[in-house]
Amino acid sequence: MTKIEAIIRPNKLDDVKAALDEMGVNGMTVTHVMGAGKQRGRTQYYRGQEYVVNLVAKVKIETIIPDDLVPAVVNTIVDTANTGDIGDGKIFLTKIDSAVRIRTREEGDQALA
Repeated sequence: MTKIEAIIRPNKLDDVKAALDEMGVNGMTVTHVMGAGKQRGRTQYYRGQEYVVNLVAKVKIETIIPDDLVPAVVNTIVDTANTGDIGDGKIFLTKIDSAVRIRTREEGDQALA
């Protein structure tokens, strides 16, 4: 099993979620986060005053999937979330040893279904 953490633009969340649902990936956690990467924030104006926003709003999608689906899921996220501009996000992959469904005590891949 692999945990996929994708940090994407908030306006791409619905598209990515729909694409993952289509693939059968329906268990996910979505968190609204703030962060800075190469983008390093942006300059905004409020009532004529200039100020720099150092942290940019992003969305983090976390899901755990069987290893055989990893390449397809990663490609789907990249294809769906890509705008071609700085700040499109990143995807992190982490190996997961096991998972347990609390209600039924199912373990491993059975706990993911």
